[in-house]
Amino acid sequence: MSEPPVILIVEDEVAIRELVAFVCETDGYKTIRVGSIAEARAALAKVRPDLILLDLMLPDMSGLEWLKGLPEEPDAAGVPVIMLTARGDEMDRVAGLDAGADDYIVKPFLPRELTARIRAVLRRHSAPRTEAPVESTGESADADEAERIVRCGPLMMNEARFEATVEGKPLKLSAKEFKLLYLFASKPGRVFSRENLLAAVWQSAFVDERTVDVHMLRLRKALAGTAAENLIETVRGVGYRCRAEN
Repeated sequence: MSEPPVILIVEDEVAIRELVAFVCETDGYKTIRVGSIAEARAALAKVRPDLILLDLMLPDMSGLEWLKGLPEEPDAAGVPVIMLTARGDEMDRVAGLDAGADDYIVKPFLPRELTARIRAVLRRHSAPRTEAPVESTGESADADEAERIVRCGPLMMNEARFEATVEGKPLKLSAKEFKLLYLFASKPGRVFSRENLLAAVWQSAFVDERTVDVHMLRLRKALAGTAAENLIETVRGVGYRCRAEN
């Protein structure tokens, strides 16, 4: 019989920490409970959890700050994270998801919703990943599939190196903005609805569609003033697309 998934709960308020642990354990998970980032690091050095539930406001470091550097920590790299916090503003949600959170839950939470989201994240991370081939964008497509390079007009993107340039000048993009732009550039002319983009980039049914609009606004700001500033266009009532090159 396989061992139940282990969840690391990083929450400084004891009452909430115990409540979250009770909800998780009632659903069959094992829990490790800590109240700070220092304690979380110590726990990770002993046991690698299957998922981390992370509060945003902690006594020794911001949960958001720790989340951003988590991929560089060997004991935690690759472990999915769900933010569980009282801060529910749209910009807080966007910041958390941009920083690498797999989902974002606002307190107070419904126990069934919490366990449903945990199951959804664990399913996504346990499912085998298949790499989709990069589609050609015509004459502008690079043939080197190993590098996964896509060209669309003045834009060039290298997925493996996480690089995006316009006429050789680098763009400053967040992880989600890069994924959005790469998706558009890979399929010029195709219209993507907000639902399509949520499924492809966020892979979560719990993220609001307004999050897409916020990221699209940021993406357009990143492209503003470059030769690619008009590359992405809105298709009224449908979604967004990358202009196809003639």
